[in-house]
Amino acid sequence: MTNHTFDDRVSLVTGAGSGIGRAMAVAFAKAGARVVVCDINRDNAEETAASIGPAAVAVAADISDEASVAALTEAALAAFGRIDVLCNNAGIMDTMALPAAITVDQWERVLRVNLTGTFLVTHAVLPHMLGQGSGAIVNTASEAGIRGGAAGAAYTASKHGVVGLTRSVAWAYAKDGIRCNAILPGPTMTNIATGASFDPEGAARLGGVLALGERLAQPEQMADAALFLASDAASFINGAIVPVDGGWSAA
Repeated sequence: MTNHTFDDRVSLVTGAGSGIGRAMAVAFAKAGARVVVCDINRDNAEETAASIGPAAVAVAADISDEASVAALTEAALAAFGRIDVLCNNAGIMDTMALPAAITVDQWERVLRVNLTGTFLVTHAVLPHMLGQGSGAIVNTASEAGIRGGAAGAAYTASKHGVVGLTRSVAWAYAKDGIRCNAILPGPTMTNIATGASFDPEGAARLGGVLALGERLAQPEQMADAALFLASDAASFINGAIVPVDGGWSAA
């Protein structure tokens, strides 16, 4: 009988300094994994790692920067010698701006972090998983990855891209012992929008759809889904795009 234990495995979680990423890091550690806690904010990463204990190491990295991602991968391997699970969770919100209103700078920043960042970490980790002949990748996409009215233009496009990247990686490496799935969180109690300045027209236009997701999830509920998808219990699940939204996507 398969289970959710991760003894002798190493999990790398990005955006693990807070919110869903922190909950993921804690969940994998409780399941027996050693955890690489990655966040752009070093203090937050260290706080998460300290809450876990000696089974975790904190690494500050900017996933939108290729050199920083290379250093992250090297640090993970230096600390634990392997990477068995990758949770691409780090991301930023947009301003809810509609396509005609968003600036090119805003577009490029969101796409660079949410989509290119996810690609860069995956690209860096894949050779090591291929060398091991095994690995599980769980990407944090969003409800905005399957619908057009759940966020602004940039965030929506970036998360649709994450869904496509998930399927591409799953298809490309299925015969190599590597699985790649994505979770689509609905509204969740995190700080991703803290300090954000929303575009008034976009927020008003999107309000009707967003009202469908007024029920907020806890980060731990997202972490539980990621833990399952990375576990041996999900050994034949590959390329799945899994809504974790309390039924929002069924509306």
